[in-house]
Amino acid sequence: MQNYAEAVQEFVENHATGLTAVILTGVGLLAFRRWMAGGVCRSEARLEGKTVLITGANTGIGKETAMDMAQRGARVILACRDMTKARLAADEIRQKSGNGNVTVKKLDLASLQSVRDLAKDVQQNEERLDILINNAGVMMCPKWKTEDGFEMQFGVNHLGHFLLTNCLLDLLKKSSPSRVVVVSSLAHTRGKIHFDDINLDKDYSPEKSYRQSKLANVLFARELAARLQGTGVTVYSLHPGVIRTELGRHLFQTWALWKRVLFSLLMFLVKNPWEGAQTTIYCAVDESAANQSGLYYSDCAPETPAPQALDDAAAKRLWDLSASMVGLV
Repeated sequence: MQNYAEAVQEFVENHATGLTAVILTGVGLLAFRRWMAGGVCRSEARLEGKTVLITGANTGIGKETAMDMAQRGARVILACRDMTKARLAADEIRQKSGNGNVTVKKLDLASLQSVRDLAKDVQQNEERLDILINNAGVMMCPKWKTEDGFEMQFGVNHLGHFLLTNCLLDLLKKSSPSRVVVVSSLAHTRGKIHFDDINLDKDYSPEKSYRQSKLANVLFARELAARLQGTGVTVYSLHPGVIRTELGRHLFQTWALWKRVLFSLLMFLVKNPWEGAQTTIYCAVDESAANQSGLYYSDCAPETPAPQALDDAAAKRLWDLSASMVGLV
C-alpha cells in the first residue's frame, strides 16, 4: 500500500502548477493586506489633564480613537446621536482603558439646535478642550434632508461640524496649544462644491453628495487653519483609509446580491477600525505635527490633496456660504 509520504509527493507533483498559483495568490493577498493596513501612530504622548471631544465615537474608527485617547489618560467626551450605543461604548472604553473619565453627550449633527445645545453644554461644564475630532459622518444615503432642510450628507458631514467647531473656538483657543482634526476621505479627489446647487436639488446622487461633503471637509480645514494662525490652535484633515465599519450601510443595501458577496469577501482585506483610526490619532497627538496646520494626511503622513482642495478662493467662498447657512452671520 502506498504510504502517506508517497501519496503527498504524488499529489504535489500532479498539482504543482495549481499549488504554486495558490501559494503565490496567498502571498500576494498577505502583502496586499499589509499594504492596506497603512501607517501606525507611534507617538507615546500622554494626555493627562487634557480633554478630547470626538463626534460619532460610539462605533468604528471614532470608538477606536476614543479608546486610544482614554488609554493616554485624557478626559474623553463621546458626542453621539444614539445615546444607548454611546453609553455602552463608554462603559467598554472605561473598562478596557482603566480610565473612568469618559463621558457621553448628546449630539445630532443633522440638527443645528442639537449642535448649539452641545456646544453650550461644553462651554458651561468643561474647563478646557484640547482636541476636537470631527469624526461622525453619513455615507451614500438616499436624498434625505436634515432637520433644518439641508441635504443630509452635506449637512451632517460638513455643516454640523462647521457650526460645532466655530461654537467651540473660544474654548479651544483658551486651551491652546490645541488641535482640530477633521476626518475627510479620498473621495474628495472626485468632489466638486456645487455652489449654485449646494443641496443638489437639481441633480442628486449619493456619490456626488458624498464627494462634495468630503471635499468640503478639506476646504474647511484649510480655511480654518488660515483663520487660526497665531492662536495656538492647529488644524488637520485626513483620509482614514478603506475600513470595515458601518459607514457604507446605505450603499450596501442597494447593491445586487453578487456585489454584496464580493464586497463582503473584499472587506477582509481592508483596514479594521483600529487600523483606520491611526491617522486620526496621529493628527491628534503626534509631536511632529504640532507646528503644522491646514495640511491633509493619509497613513500617518502629510499628502497632497486634490487640486480643488487647494483652492483658497473656493475655501473662503465655502466658509462664507456655510456661515450663512448655519446662521453665524
